[in-house]
Amino acid sequence: MEGTMLAQRLYTDTMTMKVEEIPIPQPGHGQVLIKVAFCGICHSDLSLLDGNFPAQLPVITQGHECSGEIVELGAGVVGWDIGDRVIPTSGRPCFKCRQCRRGNFADCQHLQLMAFAYDGAWAQYAVVNAAGMTRVPDNVSMEHAAILADAVATPFGAVKRTGKVSLGNAVAVWGLGGVGTHIVQLAKLAGAYPVIGIDVKDSIIERALDLGADYAFHSDDPDLLEKIKDATGGRMIDVAFDAVGIQATFKQAITSLDFEGRAVLVGLSGQEIDGGSILQFGLKRNQALGHLGYRAVDIYLLAELLHAGRLDLSRSVSGIVPLREIERGIDIVKTKEGDPIRILVDPWA
Repeated sequence: MEGTMLAQRLYTDTMTMKVEEIPIPQPGHGQVLIKVAFCGICHSDLSLLDGNFPAQLPVITQGHECSGEIVELGAGVVGWDIGDRVIPTSGRPCFKCRQCRRGNFADCQHLQLMAFAYDGAWAQYAVVNAAGMTRVPDNVSMEHAAILADAVATPFGAVKRTGKVSLGNAVAVWGLGGVGTHIVQLAKLAGAYPVIGIDVKDSIIERALDLGADYAFHSDDPDLLEKIKDATGGRMIDVAFDAVGIQATFKQAITSLDFEGRAVLVGLSGQEIDGGSILQFGLKRNQALGHLGYRAVDIYLLAELLHAGRLDLSRSVSGIVPLREIERGIDIVKTKEGDPIRILVDPWA
């Protein structure tokens, strides 16, 4: 395709943002050009804006969880056609690290992240790798398809791969925003009982209960651990997820663990880890695990769950903003106005 498109552009030397007309990019070998339908606003996008993630390029288009329609195929692309509705993965392997040299691209140690190492999808069109794309089932909306590529896939990876939640596990989740809400839903889908949501705000706690949490408590409650003990019949937590990623919540997560329990850190910040008593951690044979991202197959599995009606994302899209009003959408996420689970960008509105 030729011509121009609207795209958000972040100038990282001054951290100024503009929505500009730029040339439509051209797909290279193994790539496709998609017409972006929707793209989410994620807290990791904000981490680049506030300096917690270092800038990798002088100018970048942000946005990494998207859905779209293929409008052009690059050389060497097979199995896909123009008009296919797809969800791309939000990373590319480096092809240089020892995992890539072994052909283990899913575990690339220097993964190039979309919207950080190359242009993302806060734009009308985006170039993405054909490898790893997921076809959107006919009965799945493009809004819900977009958020699979991080807002739901990262929690899925945390529950299934890192946390290894199994039938009957007692699960607790600190932080019930976009990531934490989906951890609650996916842990319940995996057969966990009880599933306990933990946050600081009444409205968010009520929402977690509506979405399937068996219990929900305030993180600042001085009796929190006693309430967790009562809810679990005295056995405490098998898998605790920290979707906030600060010292206080991770310490609570570790302190809540039963013998051989696992604390999974999903939220990110620059704070130091405080895991409480080393003696207790060792005696109880606990584990502390870091988690980031997902595998391409996770998006496919989630799309199948949506298609089958096993996963309900009807409340996951809290609002949609036009691309020209991207800064308003970012402000909603920053200030947590209305307690959003996910805000989407519509590049065509």
